[in-house]
Amino acid sequence: MPTLRSRKVSQGSESVLSSPVGGSRAGSQLSSPSYFRGEQVAELLAGQDTASDDLSSEPESDTGSDFEETLKKGRKQLATVAQRSPVPKRSRQAISEKKIVVKKINSAKQKASPAPQSVKMPKSAPQLSRRPKRALTDKENDMMFSDSDQDSSKISVSVSPSKSLMQLSKRPKRVLADNNQTTEKKVRRVWMDRDHEVSDLSVTIKPHKSAMQSSRKPGQESKLNNSAQNQKKDANNLFEAVKLAKSAMQTLVDEWLELYKQDKETGLLELLNFFIHCCGCKGVIASEMFQKLQNAEIIRRMTEEFDEESGDYPLSMAGPMWKKFRQNFCEFIAVLVRQCQYNVIYDEYMMDTLISLLTGLSDSQVRAFRHTSTLAAMKLMTALVDVALNLNVHQENNKRQYDTERNKSAGKRANDRLEMLLQKSKEMLQNQEEVENMMNAIFKGVFVHRYRDLIAEIRAVCMEEIGVWMKRYSDSFLNDSYLKYVGWMLHDKQREVRLKCLKSLRHLYESKEISQKLELFTNRFKDRMVSMVLDMDYDVAVEAVSLLTLILQNTEDVLGNEECECVYPLVYASHRPTAAAAGYFVYIKLRRHYDATLEETIAKERGRRSTNGEFIKLLLAFFLESELHEHCAYLVDSLWNHAGSVLKDWEGMTELLLEEIGDDEEGLTDQEESALIELMVCSMRQAVEVHPPIGRFSGKKLLTAKEKKLQMDDRARLTEHLIVIIPQLLAKYSADAEKVANLLRIPSFFDLDIYSSKRQEKYLDLLLKQIRDIVEKHTGIEVLEACSRAYYILCNEEYTIRSRVDIARSQIIDTLVGIFTHSAEDLLHEVGETDEDNLYTVASSLKRIAALYNAHDLSRWELFDNCYRILERGIDMGDLSEQIIVQALLCVHFHILWRLALISDYPVTKEQLIGLRKQRNMVLTACQHGLSNISSQVREQSFILLCDLLVIFSAQMTKDGNEELRPLVFTADVSLVSELLSFVMDHVFVEAEEDGDDETVKIEMLHKRRNFLAGFCKLIIYNMVDLRTAADIFKQYMKYYNDYGDIIKEMLSKARQIDKVECAKTLLLSLQQLFSELLQDQGYADRASVQFSAIKDLGRRFALTFGVDLMKSRQSVVSLHLDGMKFVFQRHRGFDSPLNLPFLDVLSEFSCKLLRQDKKAVLAYLDKNYPAPLGAAPNEWLPLASYRKSLQARGDDDTMSMISGKPSSLRAKRVAAASAKRRRMEVSDTSVDGAWMHSGGSSQLGRKLATPVLTSTLLRPSQWDTGSLHSSSDQDSEKGSESDFAHSRSWLGSQNRNKQQNNQVQKNKVVKNRSRQKVRKQQLLSLMEEDGEDTDAGPMMSDATSEHSDANSDINLEPLSRRGRAGLLQDLFDSTILDIDDF
Repeated sequence: MPTLRSRKVSQGSESVLSSPVGGSRAGSQLSSPSYFRGEQVAELLAGQDTASDDLSSEPESDTGSDFEETLKKGRKQLATVAQRSPVPKRSRQAISEKKIVVKKINSAKQKASPAPQSVKMPKSAPQLSRRPKRALTDKENDMMFSDSDQDSSKISVSVSPSKSLMQLSKRPKRVLADNNQTTEKKVRRVWMDRDHEVSDLSVTIKPHKSAMQSSRKPGQESKLNNSAQNQKKDANNLFEAVKLAKSAMQTLVDEWLELYKQDKETGLLELLNFFIHCCGCKGVIASEMFQKLQNAEIIRRMTEEFDEESGDYPLSMAGPMWKKFRQNFCEFIAVLVRQCQYNVIYDEYMMDTLISLLTGLSDSQVRAFRHTSTLAAMKLMTALVDVALNLNVHQENNKRQYDTERNKSAGKRANDRLEMLLQKSKEMLQNQEEVENMMNAIFKGVFVHRYRDLIAEIRAVCMEEIGVWMKRYSDSFLNDSYLKYVGWMLHDKQREVRLKCLKSLRHLYESKEISQKLELFTNRFKDRMVSMVLDMDYDVAVEAVSLLTLILQNTEDVLGNEECECVYPLVYASHRPTAAAAGYFVYIKLRRHYDATLEETIAKERGRRSTNGEFIKLLLAFFLESELHEHCAYLVDSLWNHAGSVLKDWEGMTELLLEEIGDDEEGLTDQEESALIELMVCSMRQAVEVHPPIGRFSGKKLLTAKEKKLQMDDRARLTEHLIVIIPQLLAKYSADAEKVANLLRIPSFFDLDIYSSKRQEKYLDLLLKQIRDIVEKHTGIEVLEACSRAYYILCNEEYTIRSRVDIARSQIIDTLVGIFTHSAEDLLHEVGETDEDNLYTVASSLKRIAALYNAHDLSRWELFDNCYRILERGIDMGDLSEQIIVQALLCVHFHILWRLALISDYPVTKEQLIGLRKQRNMVLTACQHGLSNISSQVREQSFILLCDLLVIFSAQMTKDGNEELRPLVFTADVSLVSELLSFVMDHVFVEAEEDGDDETVKIEMLHKRRNFLAGFCKLIIYNMVDLRTAADIFKQYMKYYNDYGDIIKEMLSKARQIDKVECAKTLLLSLQQLFSELLQDQGYADRASVQFSAIKDLGRRFALTFGVDLMKSRQSVVSLHLDGMKFVFQRHRGFDSPLNLPFLDVLSEFSCKLLRQDKKAVLAYLDKNYPAPLGAAPNEWLPLASYRKSLQARGDDDTMSMISGKPSSLRAKRVAAASAKRRRMEVSDTSVDGAWMHSGGSSQLGRKLATPVLTSTLLRPSQWDTGSLHSSSDQDSEKGSESDFAHSRSWLGSQNRNKQQNNQVQKNKVVKNRSRQKVRKQQLLSLMEEDGEDTDAGPMMSDATSEHSDANSDINLEPLSRRGRAGLLQDLFDSTILDIDDF
């Protein structure tokens, strides 16, 4: 047990420690502080040092042995004053006895016991004082007390003070006044000194428990019960008041203090019971229990009364009320200590008992006790830290007053005031020591053992509170002896513990002064803190980045470049809080290299209005070094909260872009200019759209009024500035395609009304002129699409500038169409070798027209005929470049879409429908021919357009009252679907090695292939292509899972919603195709080969997609098994095993998805239609045996997945139990192994198949057809036994002839089978005896079985009636639910 040592111990106390009584106690060997008794805490807080000190140290924790050494700073200046101070005239009340040695006299043998024992003092009496003790008088040596321990009537009590103690006592002798002993055996001793001050001490001599029980009067029992009930009521009142927060904590504490002052024991019991009830325990500490029992016994009794049926207790319960209770509980402890800090906590009674109880509870094995007491002890420690801080403040004030008074001249100095200040200083120093001893007790007794508790919440509480201590009382706690605990727990496995550690450290590093004192700790645990920025928990990662930011701010050169580089990439993280924290780290790092004074000087020299130029250059350098140039929007979003003012300095950015650089000046490089334009555009988007980029946006955020106003102000400001500047920027960078493409995005952020309201039409004309020049100058797709988008934005019908922009747009289109028409006519009429210049003109004009056609309706320019003629020549003759063919395909495709949009919005005529259908067929034909073109670009573009057109012109276009469009509906024929599927197999499912070694190229190619696959899957899930076409795609599910697994899985889910049975058959078809390919390659199926194992793995993965609710997939799984058996035994004749027989191993993977009654029906179907021939080799039919075994195996309780509801009545339970009992009696001794061959190799093909171990003996409902009774496999009859029914089955008649041949072998097996049968019976009967459930299963079952059955299905699954689980269990093994028909 760790002891609480006081660094300052008086000489009198030291002599007491050296007494024989103290020596007899030092021999105790306590290895852990499981609890503290009241007198032990008094001794510990008094500074008594025992041998158990050395035993309390542990290898991984600090016992706080150097706790006192850290407290020297607060006392050094007052120590000399205390030594010079005279002995105060007024004596302090203290307890005179230190130890009472009791000599027990045995009434039988009339001799003293060999070892003296200490009398246990009542807890109601004041505890031993921790201050310097007074010496005992000579008259105390002969005092004798009597008690009845061990059934003795007399006890000798003597007090033997040490001789040195008597000599050291400087106080005058006192006279002991003996009073008569009361009936409760109390002796009151009165000490009288020269100050006429009296200190009373009541010592209770406790009789033996049995003696007390024998001497108790008849009416005492009821009084004790009433007392316990009153104490429980008081504790409940206090608990309810704290839980419900009916009144302020200040009021509750004041009321309790009044009670405590009136009766200490009653008040303390109420407080202790309050903590017990806060643990969730219903027990009560009675007064008698408190006086007689030790803490360990009290805790044991409370544990026995704890409700262990529920693991919930107040601190673990969810809900706002219990969350508020935790706050109130912590506040109550803080207010309690604050109100008691001047008197009660020094009475050596309340705090000693409370700390002792909390220490014992914190070592309990009950989680509720341990958690609640640890929280209470930690909050108590925090409150004591505040008390210690207040004492320090008072000591400083007192010392200042003393120094001021002492420095006065002799005539003005008040000696009485000096003496009073000295006395007050001494008292505060003693109070400081007592508070430190209390903190030491809590730290050693609770924290040192609970900071590594098994429960994460307890560890988190310890880490949270130690951070508070180090922050508030840094003089004592801010050292390596306490910091190491936080450093160790940074490696904790639970996120909440790591999070609390980081938060505690963050509060410390917020102070620059404290950060300087943490240099050693920072260097020791820096690597761990840096690594935590990549923590798997986002909250921990955010806190780690914030902590490193504080270290960067408040320390010098602690984080090197290597550590900083671990944080930089996080600005591009998808988690926005992590990215924002990393953005602030980067901002602080860049600011440290930014000189504001130098920036102002440079700005004045170059005539800039902005002073952020140099910081923008630093930001550009960081962006370029990160080499993630496509993610500038993410960098801007990360920096937006902290560097928003710099990012919205568009005036400064445009000044840098348009700045004229002299010969001696250094400007931006070409790469920096591109980065700056992208940064400026992204910052404009962030300011106008006010939401994060794609990937960081978790939902639509509603803007507040302040945010809306800020958004409007930012948009107006950038519009007013950029309206004037954007034409200049386009003119300067018109030749650079990348820069122009980004600059053309800027008009989309404008408030276009400003063109009219501010009379800025001239700048609009300049902008339109620059856009036209760019269209005529560039042929790049990105630039042309940017120009088309700019025209589309400026042509918005809501603004008055639309007419002006429409004129400019029509002019450029007229020019382009004229150039294209002239060059196309020349190209189509050319004979022989084509003109290269003419080809270039056609290609460039088609690119520009296609880019504009994408966003603008150009159908009135009649471009379809010329484009289609170019397509025919390019595809048929192959003498045109792929660029011309691709752009021509796009033009005709856009023409079809614009025509369809036109007739959808306005009344349509028959001629329009006929013309559009003719043009659509022409485009589809051209695209279908393009699938076989030699150019890969033509093939890819044709495939994309075909998938889009098939979706657009599907049957869904007639919905919403558009029946007049039905003539336009198009359905793909088999040849077209086959070509599309061939394209997918040739261009999607290819090896990655074909893309080369460039990672960027690989990513782009993968993205393109995923688009191809998604386009074809779209046709399947919208039922535009036959579902069985997906079999070829399902085959690749496992092989290309990493690349396309999510797309295939989503398609499978959507296909199952369309038709469950057809989807299951498609999965089976894909497995059959793989198996057939294996047979073609190897000639046979080797069950041990890697290829066959891959097919089985694919089947297992398909089985998992059916989910856990077997009722929903009942019909589809049965159909899959039947079709699988047909595939295995197709064209099978003779005794040889079928070539497809190993496929049964694949089919076995789906057996676990069959209901129990369906397994029996499928097994009966298998045995009836595909029995193994007589005399066949056993090894050849192993797959069949394995498949039968999978159908016979008992799976999980599949009824749980389809039944839910209330428990059935008691009668249903009794019926289930009775039926289970009958089944136990009716189970036959026949073997249930059901194997086709035995391990010895002898064939058992002629033996009769064994009947199942369990069949239902309950009556079937009248609506079921009992005529199929003879065709079922396992159904028992009520008029005959199972063996009679098994003999009566017609499908086993052929096997009865061989029964006599195998009789001997069967007898040898019967013993083994009986033991196996008993085990299976117990397992199956456990299900039959469960409680029934009620009607909630009805809708689910009807929905699950409502799927239409396949026309060729041989097993018809009828829907189950709406009955409870008890009724369903009657039919669990009833195979007549399934009608089995022949082929």
